[in-house]
Amino acid sequence: MGCGRKDDAVGHDDLDSRVHDRVALDEIALYAEVLAAVNYTDDRLTLDELDNALGLRTSASR
Repeated sequence: MGCGRKDDAVGHDDLDSRVHDRVALDEIALYAEVLAAVNYTDDRLTLDELDNALGLRTSASR
């Protein structure tokens, strides 16, 4: 789980050059990561799980 995000755009180099809103694409990628994390649990996500899904914390830093 988690996208391993960096501070820059999330691997959008191979996208159609007409798509230029990297902020919106990054938000969509973050939302997709949260949805994927929700898919793996039967309960609400804990704050740690949410942080991990958003790339704010790695599993090793707990």
